[in-house]
Parts: sequence; C-alpha cells; structure tokens
Amino acid sequence: MRRGHCRNLPNGHRLGCKKLIALLYLCMAITHKTQPDHWQPEQVKIINDKAVRFCDVCVHEIRMGDVEDPDLMIAEPIWKWQQSDAGQFIMEHAVDKPYWTSTMDPHSYGHLYRVVARLSEQTETFWKLKWGNIK
Repeated sequence: MRRGHCRNLPNGHRLGCKKLIALLYLCMAITHKTQPDHWQPEQVKIINDKAVRFCDVCVHEIRMGDVEDPDLMIAEPIWKWQQSDAGQFIMEHAVDKPYWTSTMDPHSYGHLYRVVARLSEQTETFWKLKWGNIK
C-alpha cells in the first residue's frame, strides 16, 4: 500500500483507505438522527367513547442512486406515487399532511426516501390489508 493511501492510528496501527471510509460511514450512520423532526410518538385519543390509536406509518419507500441533487430527482417518483390509488388514499385519510424523509442507503451508497403519514389504527389496518408491502 502506498504511503499516501493509509492513515496512522493513535495505537500505531495503520488503516487502509477503504477501511477508513467504511469506519467513517459507520460512525456517520450511528451519530445520524434516526427520527425526523416531524415524527410524533404514538397517541391514543378518545373519539365517540372509543380509544383510537394514532401513529406515524411509513407508507412508501424509494431508493435513489447517487445523483447530483437527490431531493430534486425524487420529486417525480413521489408525485407518481401520490397519483396512484394508494397515494390518493393516504392523502385523503392521513391525520396530518404526509412528509418524506431522506437517509443514506448503506446497500447502494445512495439515498433512501420514505413517505410517512400519521394514520389512525383503523386506517392503518385497511392500508396494510389492501396494499400490503410498502416497498
């Protein structure tokens, strides 16, 4: 290994460039905030003398490769999903406006986008029975 492609660690060991990148990526994944700002904890409200549970549900996932502006490139797939039967159902039945989150995708070194909606327990059950797998 050439001298410029490895790093000395405090204990005297040397670390190759690929291992250093993998280590930095792991540290970034661990220290990255796992819950978006919009996320809310599960809530139970009494409606018509019945307890109804509300929670945030991931209703769609999109994997995006390494592109120059992923937030711009993701607009079309999200729009197409929003125009589908599943997307229209979520837009009509979500308690709050659905939001999307972006994280690093460790499998493809790209981006993983998730559309998250706050649903009641009944709506979530209907959603899972009708459309099943979110991917």
